[in-house]
Amino acid sequence: MLEQKIKKLSEKISSKIQLNYNLKNLNWFNIGGKAKVFFKCENLNDLTLFLKEFRSEKNILVLGAGSNILLSDNLYDGAVIKLGKNFSKISLLPNDVIVAGAAVTDKKLSDFALENEIGGFEFLSCIPGTIGGGLKINSGCYGREFKDILVSIQVINREGNIRTIPSSKIKLSYRKSSLEKNFIFLSASFKGYTRKKQEIEKEVKFLKKKKEFSQPSKIKTGGSTFKNPLEQTDKKVWELIQRSVPLDISFGDAAISNKHYNFLVNKGNATFKDMKDLVEYIQKNVKSKTGVSLEPEIEIVD
Repeated sequence: MLEQKIKKLSEKISSKIQLNYNLKNLNWFNIGGKAKVFFKCENLNDLTLFLKEFRSEKNILVLGAGSNILLSDNLYDGAVIKLGKNFSKISLLPNDVIVAGAAVTDKKLSDFALENEIGGFEFLSCIPGTIGGGLKINSGCYGREFKDILVSIQVINREGNIRTIPSSKIKLSYRKSSLEKNFIFLSASFKGYTRKKQEIEKEVKFLKKKKEFSQPSKIKTGGSTFKNPLEQTDKKVWELIQRSVPLDISFGDAAISNKHYNFLVNKGNATFKDMKDLVEYIQKNVKSKTGVSLEPEIEIVD
């Protein structure tokens, strides 16, 4: 029945739909099984038709850059959507406003702002994700977050209805958003300010050096694993881990980065269970030693 539904839909759209698609190479941890349905969506019309056909599906996951997610090795019993070309566009509006599609990478948006001499986007050069992912958790680094530059977002829900929501109607806090979980981000508008290109380049260079010095790169990692527990302590996560956990601990090929203790790495062929066991081991030990409960920043899809 599923095959027939997909065949029928495929005749109406140009985007590709595949069954039992391997997700392992679509995330930075390089961990994960297959998706029952994988939809590489190239345009809004196809997305609308797909959602109308699959809106009753219990599980729908939108996969961005895959830089902040841990996927189960089991079959994902649902549909995984990957936004393509028409969601990767950037345009410049008057008054230093930039509109970016949800599939645009944070770095690409930062580069675009630099080329157009618009400041305020420098921090995005250090976030390895997409605009959609950044909106979902209000991504940020080095004292700046998405909420600081956001003007409005465009979303679509399971029924295929499109809405534009101004930032004033969205509650964004540290790695949190008040937006409904079933929204799929389409694009967002951001406001910057006029700034000389040389000044922007200087700040981006400074931030990148800071990141290279303190964070692992060119390795299988999901970025910052846990949120800083701001309401419980003034200590950073890496300090709590350093104090509570043997730093050479590993579960299979899942280990703690020796460059930044809040980064977990896949040293080779770590499984989902390996990485999840390490996450839970760290949580348990930090809670036991410091009384602080750590909440994952990465999305864990069981």
